[in-house]
Amino acid sequence: MPADGRGADHVDLDLVPAELIAPRLRKVAVGAVVVGVLLAVIASFFLPVAVAVVLGVVVAVPAAGSAWVGLRRRLWLDGTTLHARGAVRTRALDVPTLVSAEVQVRTARIDQISLRLYDGRTRVSIPLALYTQGGGRELPILSLRALADALWTSELVPAAAVASVLVDQLKAEARDAGLNERPLYRAIELVRKAGRTPMATLTDREVAGLSS
Repeated sequence: MPADGRGADHVDLDLVPAELIAPRLRKVAVGAVVVGVLLAVIASFFLPVAVAVVLGVVVAVPAAGSAWVGLRRRLWLDGTTLHARGAVRTRALDVPTLVSAEVQVRTARIDQISLRLYDGRTRVSIPLALYTQGGGRELPILSLRALADALWTSELVPAAAVASVLVDQLKAEARDAGLNERPLYRAIELVRKAGRTPMATLTDREVAGLSS
């Protein structure tokens, strides 16, 4: 097994692929450090060196730290085990033993729909799609298929309902259907029409109604 804890057959569940955001995050981290160092050097002409160093650190660490956390964050499936790597540790969630599965919708300038899972020990939130006017980004077909297959292994009824929605979603993506034909986008519309903004958790009936 690789050093990062991933199995040989893992399936990535990152909505935005790491290779797309890593270069920008690295630039942010390096830029923050450079600005912090320059500020510390300039401040040292007017302030005690210790104070100048602290000032540089205060400026550099928040931005560099946020970028570093962004570089580390990953979501992936290894069989029926969901892994969520954060800033310090990697959490593992056992999908077959789920005790709750919720679809959450956040409406704003960029609408987001996420799946929140809990197996009694670990909670993990999986972003499924982001939408703006006329477009967006969705989990790719391979990721949707793997996630749906994992959810089918649970005896939890809401998990099965979500799996059905994901299968319909991947079918819609496969045929390049319009947004209104995609279940995840319909979830956004449902929440907006009901006026349940900016954050809403769909009921089991609403989730079931997203399937065609």
